[in-house]
Amino acid sequence: MYSCNDFFLLKEYNKMKKNVAIIGSGPAALLCAAFLDIEKFNITIFEKNKSIARKFLVAGNGGFNLTHSEDGKEFIQKYLPQDYLDAAFASFTNTNLVLFLETIGIKTIIGSSGKIYPDKDIKPIQVIQAIKKYILKKEIHIALQHKWLGWTESDELTFENNHNVKTDYTIFALGGKSWKITGSDGLWIEQFEGKGINCLPFLASNCACKVNFETEFILKNEGNALKNIELRCGEKTQKGEVVITKFGLEGNAIYGLSNAIRKELLEKKVAKICIDLKPSLSTEKIVEKLKRNTSVSISNVLKKELNLSPTQVQLLKSVVSKETFLNIEKLAISIKNVPLEISELGPINEAISTVGGIDCNELTPFFELKKLENTFCIGEMVNWDAPTGGYLLQACFSMGVHVAKHLNDRYKSYLE
Repeated sequence: MYSCNDFFLLKEYNKMKKNVAIIGSGPAALLCAAFLDIEKFNITIFEKNKSIARKFLVAGNGGFNLTHSEDGKEFIQKYLPQDYLDAAFASFTNTNLVLFLETIGIKTIIGSSGKIYPDKDIKPIQVIQAIKKYILKKEIHIALQHKWLGWTESDELTFENNHNVKTDYTIFALGGKSWKITGSDGLWIEQFEGKGINCLPFLASNCACKVNFETEFILKNEGNALKNIELRCGEKTQKGEVVITKFGLEGNAIYGLSNAIRKELLEKKVAKICIDLKPSLSTEKIVEKLKRNTSVSISNVLKKELNLSPTQVQLLKSVVSKETFLNIEKLAISIKNVPLEISELGPINEAISTVGGIDCNELTPFFELKKLENTFCIGEMVNWDAPTGGYLLQACFSMGVHVAKHLNDRYKSYLE
């Protein structure tokens, strides 16, 4: 059996090559490996599970969009902190991702919402297999069941199977803390804090939100969707849809407000949101439509003239007074501003993503740790945030390629 260091010595490598260890095998790690120059580096990916990219595969079960077709200037506005991922995205844009996928045999299509998906009948596992095949052709080694535990006193990497590895460059892509079943447990934070690196607590993002709906409303509407709505929290708005659950609300519209809701919860213990049930109509236009037919009940007018669903009508009734519901002008205002209170975020383990982890201020523009030379952190283990819709995956892909290109250039400078 080979020791971990032997992974860098399986062939007669040029002595000028540098050894690169990539810890983790998610999207950021795989694309980093794919773009590193094998003429310059001996590369090994170390993964603690029995297979690679487990979270990627699980995420694909809920709607497998790889990125978004949005224009680059609008695309990068989706990330927080502002400007933090601009350089990484410029290194590897959504267009670059589509072209790369095509070169490895994965064709893509653009959905009606602008999201980019693999062509029909292409499963998540096929995407991973295509990337893996590309990597293996480059003679990059993948070492499975190698759980990283930390560093030795001489700063070698140490693994659970009593192997230590000495590298020239280490790239960590250890993930956040959601979906623990896939291996994203966030326990690595202790090792980095032990090195004096500031890490922030993990918090849920793109997750369900707790709303204390009336019991009768839940009994009638659990599982029903509020479609074509716009949510607002503070100054931030998000169009889309949400689903009513026993817990509260979930869906792309509420996910897109995660950052604003989380901020209000931390500051005020409660977050206030408003739902615009008819974002396509002004208050005045709603009043006009409601006055067209006053001979039938208000509920029927709402359904007929405004095309509100029974769930939307019942939601209105649950939050406004009878007086407001029967007053056309007041009702029109309420339709544009249905107030709800969020008391907490959903469980972090059920969240689509997390924020927290490595403080951005601990990293250079190339995601190298300022306190650990030649050590990089990429992907969801870094404290940035983005909504669903392809933005999360794109950032991970871009960060991996950004570091790979930087190391390729650094090696060139080293030789010079």
